Amino acid sequence: MDYEIIKAGLDHEETLKNLLQYYIYDFSEYIEAHVEENGRFSEYPLSDYWTKDDHFPYLVRLNGHNAGFVLAKWIKTDTKSYFLISEFFIMKKYRREGLGKVVAKEIFRLHRGKWEVFQIEKNKPAQLFWRNVINEYTSGQFSERVGEGRVTQVFVS
Repeated sequence: MDYEIIKAGLDHEETLKNLLQYYIYDFSEYIEAHVEENGRFSEYPLSDYWTKDDHFPYLVRLNGHNAGFVLAKWIKTDTKSYFLISEFFIMKKYRREGLGKVVAKEIFRLHRGKWEVFQIEKNKPAQLFWRNVINEYTSGQFSERVGEGRVTQVFVS
């Protein structure tokens, strides 16, 4: 599998914004999201990904073609600190080929430390995907909690 994970810069903003339209379309099955008068979903707030050191935008390419993206963050509160996957998207055309699993594991390797990965309760396919990936990556060393309308896996990479 000839894939690349590229740290996205401001020069990738348009590509990321365009891919986010497909992501929101896919996700609209689970959330209340509608296209606006112009036929597009509202813009995802990306500006922090270009200006904050604790935000990590990545483009995913497969065989030279854009195939998805990952938006990750470092969250720090008074009581805990952890990495979080804000958004994760592999285009349908490239799913079921193992690309998502490879990309997720590489992101975990790039950002060592505590992780929390969550899925909304309605999104059963995402829960299955993340449980399998995280279970394989951690050899079963993760915990899971359910609450606030989401399922969250917690582990250390």
